[in-house]
Amino acid sequence: MRNQPIPPAHQDWIITRRVFLKASAASLTSLTVGPLISHTFAGSRPNTARFGIVTDSHYANRNYSNRFCSESLDKMTECVELMNKQKADFLVELGDFKDQDDPPVEENTISYLQAVEAIFRQFRGPIHHVLGNHDMDSISKSQFLTNVENTCISPNVSYYSFDLNGLHIVILDANYLSDGTGYDHGNFSWTDTNIPASELEWLKQDLASAGGPVIVFIHQLLHGTGAHYVNNAADVRQILEASGRVLAVLQGHYHSGAYSQIRGIHYYTLRAMVEGSGAENNAYAIVEVHSDRSITVSAYRKAVRREFPARCSIADLNGDCVVDFKDCAIMVEKWLDSGLVESGPSPRPRRR
Repeated sequence: MRNQPIPPAHQDWIITRRVFLKASAASLTSLTVGPLISHTFAGSRPNTARFGIVTDSHYANRNYSNRFCSESLDKMTECVELMNKQKADFLVELGDFKDQDDPPVEENTISYLQAVEAIFRQFRGPIHHVLGNHDMDSISKSQFLTNVENTCISPNVSYYSFDLNGLHIVILDANYLSDGTGYDHGNFSWTDTNIPASELEWLKQDLASAGGPVIVFIHQLLHGTGAHYVNNAADVRQILEASGRVLAVLQGHYHSGAYSQIRGIHYYTLRAMVEGSGAENNAYAIVEVHSDRSITVSAYRKAVRREFPARCSIADLNGDCVVDFKDCAIMVEKWLDSGLVESGPSPRPRRR
């Protein structure tokens, strides 16, 4: 860092807004970690957000193992009614929205999808869907997407992003074979799940241009290796970590639920709605991102409550999880307004 000249002894200086901004910017851009100041100015962060999540409803007219698919309409109704009562900002289902018959009948599969979607649309706010492997077990991605609504999103895309309440929301699609072929009418093994190179490149560019802290939604798991995990999860995590903006990844697929933290990013796997009979075995949650970027997962029925501590530095004054010139400008303006720094003409030493 190039230091500002030290004034000779016995000279009086008046620091102006222009010079102070310049000096503060130079100091701030040299920071890597650690607080710049010991408090946050009121009103310097974006609004908080409260949104609902639910996963693995698997609706169909059948039950198998411990999956009570036929009960998911009632369970989804309870979930949506609570989300409306709590006035959630938006509602996301994390995949495996519907199931199929055994043997599968395409017409019936679509009718199951339409039935559970009709209830999901009763939520009075934006709704979004993450694709899960069972969503393409006997239909195509195109058939699924044209029968659901992702608010203000084209039905031609399976992964996308949007901004709301100061947050950047990313929806990912890992339903691709290792050769890049998309899942279609059951042409896949559920353990062969990948995010292709084109989606990885899109993710890099999207995160680079994100205007605030990021929450990522995906069906299959990203926080390890094994049958339930995305095969190239390590590549995805590297992109998320390099951005420095991702607060949490919200996942489904693993019906028991799970939690992990890797390099400051929280990975929360919501318990499946379909597991177990009766309302007492339902599962859904409201996620609240607070002004300090800590996160609370308020759990309902069998879901698990979690508290995620804040990830951003205290020097991040505008809440975008990046310490840069924008934070410097906020700091300087507050100091100038408080009278800690005097406005005046360009500095000129006074001769003795």
